[in-house]
This record gives sequence, C-alpha cells and structure tokens, in this order.
Amino acid sequence: MAASSPFEAVADGLRVALRVTPKASRNAVTGTAEMAGAKGEGRRVLKLAVTAVPESGKANEAVIKLLSKAWKLPKTSLTVVAGATDRNKILHVAGDPAILLPRLSALIDDLGSEGGE
Repeated sequence: MAASSPFEAVADGLRVALRVTPKASRNAVTGTAEMAGAKGEGRRVLKLAVTAVPESGKANEAVIKLLSKAWKLPKTSLTVVAGATDRNKILHVAGDPAILLPRLSALIDDLGSEGGE
C-alpha cells in the first residue's frame, strides 16, 4: 500500500521523508516520488536537489536552508533526524502538526509527482 504523503505527524511536529540529490546545478524542490522500502512497502518522499557537496554536513545545511525558505519557517525548526550521511533522510519540522501538516501538504501538492524512482 502506497503512502500518499511524505509527511508523518508526531507529537512535537512533522517528520518528512526526503530524497536528496547533492552537487546539482541548482537548489530546488523537484517533486515527489514513490520509494520502495526495505520490507517492500512504498513510501512517498519529497525530492530535493542542492548544489552543496555531500561532505561535512554541507548538503544537510543546504537542505535546511532550502526548505526553511520554501516553507517560510525558521531554520532552527528543521533538523535532520535520520540519514545524515545518506541521500534518503528524515527531517523533523518542529511545531504544531495540526497547523504544519495542511500548510506543507498544500505547498507540495502544487508540485505534483515527478520522476519515476
């Protein structure tokens, strides 16, 4: 069964599943994609491209900067909680999930689904 959203509400905010492409030609949110999980389940992820290289946390910093600007949130409210050295990451967005979920979902709904990963 496929997940329809890369967002998961948790008590103190949201968890966002990301697929990041470092060393890209530009910083951008490129869409969403369905990713196969280790147990065969599908998971929707938000796809990002960042120009930063994946060393010394530079790509993670670029991800936080890109999403904080796109979502109009302070950088301090975004934290990479899993996958710090991987292309697949889980980002925690601090705040009220009842407010964040519809707001951020509406922003990515405008992107649609791109790519076929």
